[in-house]
Parts: sequence; C-alpha cells; structure tokens
Amino acid sequence: MSKNTSDAPWPLRKTRLYFVLSGFFITNALLAEFIGVKIFSLESSAGFKPLDLNFFGLEHVGFNLTAGVLLWPFVFVMTDLINEYFGMKAVRQFSWFAVILIAYAFLFVSLAIALVPAGFWPASQVDRGIPDMQRAYEAIFGQGRWIIVGSIVAFLIGQLVDVWVFHWVKFKTGERFIWLRATGSTLISQLVDSFVVLWIAFYLGADWPLSTVLGIGLINYFYKFAVAVLLTPLIYLAHHSIEEYLGQELAVNMRREAMN
Repeated sequence: MSKNTSDAPWPLRKTRLYFVLSGFFITNALLAEFIGVKIFSLESSAGFKPLDLNFFGLEHVGFNLTAGVLLWPFVFVMTDLINEYFGMKAVRQFSWFAVILIAYAFLFVSLAIALVPAGFWPASQVDRGIPDMQRAYEAIFGQGRWIIVGSIVAFLIGQLVDVWVFHWVKFKTGERFIWLRATGSTLISQLVDSFVVLWIAFYLGADWPLSTVLGIGLINYFYKFAVAVLLTPLIYLAHHSIEEYLGQELAVNMRREAMN
C-alpha cells in the first residue's frame, strides 16, 4: 500500500484534491481566454526562422498561434485527472461552471471598457508607446463577440468530447494504458476544438474563406498535438503524486466510483 503524505481522513483528502484540480482547471481556462487575444510566432519566440508552409491554397504559413495555446493543454490535463478520480459528471459540472465564469468575466470586462476614465487617469503613456490608454485598454480586453462565442462553444464541445473518449477508452482497456486514455482523448478533443473556434469566430463571424480556416486550424492542431504528446510524462507524474497523496485504497475506490 502506498504511503500517504497526509494524515487527513479520506473525506478531507478527497476534498482537497477536488479543490486543487478545480482551481487549476478554472484558472487556466479563464487565463487562456484573456491572453488569447495575442497572436505570437512560435518559431521567432524560440529563436528560429519562421517556417514557410503552403497548403489549402495558403502561402507562407508559419506557426502563428494564439497565446491561449500555452494554457489550454494544461486545462485538458486537469480534465483528464478530474475524469480519472471524480468521473464524467464532475467534468461536465466543471465545464459548465467554467463557461458561466468565462461569460461572467467577459460581461464585466465589457462594462469596465464602457466606463468613462477619471480625469486624473493617464490618457496616454507616450514614453511607453501608448498614445491612447483607453483605446489600448479596449484593444487588449475587448475581444470580438464572435471570438468570445466561438471560444466558449469550442471549449464546451471539446470538453464533452474529451470526457466521452476518456471513459470509452478506459472502459475498453481498464486501468491499463493511462497514456492512451489521457493523451488520446486530448488529441481528439483538441482536433474538434481547433476547428470549431475558428469556424464560428472567423468563418461565420468574419467571412474568412474555408481554406483559410482549415489551414490555420491545422497549424493550431499540429502544435496542440505535439504538446499533448510531450505532456504525457506530466500526466504520469501527476497521477503518481495523487496516488501517493490519497493512498492506494482511497485512490482505487475513487477510480472505481468515477467509472459509475
């Protein structure tokens, strides 16, 4: 039997794990939405010459990604861990709760943008290259309505796909192959997420050609695919740490309950 790292009783250890996983899950989801307004060059950020790919009629395509991709893989890792120990119902509850909180956050950001700046609030910071602080505030926080709708819908669909695939694989393979159910469910759900958000936000909302949506969607998915594979050891590390904290008996009971 694994040695417990805490003398806390079962209900307390289970509750602590629940709050830690849910806290990271919701925090990462919210942060990913807000930092996602920035598009960055992966190659240039890593110190390499940008790629020059051509497909779907697009030319000179490189890995230009939303900054939100830095956090979304960790959201799906949290999803798999919650799924492993608390089941499909808990993941669905967290997903809907996260959607509500994201919508709530965007609502109050919109209200904050609409507020008239105080007279003493600096109208500009020219020395930092910001001639109009209010416009800069609007540009950073004021994401378009279609982008918000697209990201929320894509997140929710991706989560529902992830939890279903995870449980289907676990039902077929049992407790074996953690990498298959965790990484496999993430790869499939991220495929859906990558294209749904672009289709809603830019095909429906900005009249982008379908070829552009498909091309950029593939670039985003290639990145997410690579990151999901690279994060596989992290899933095993997190799984091992949780098992050590819970103890074998409690961990086994929670995993069994999660499958019901």
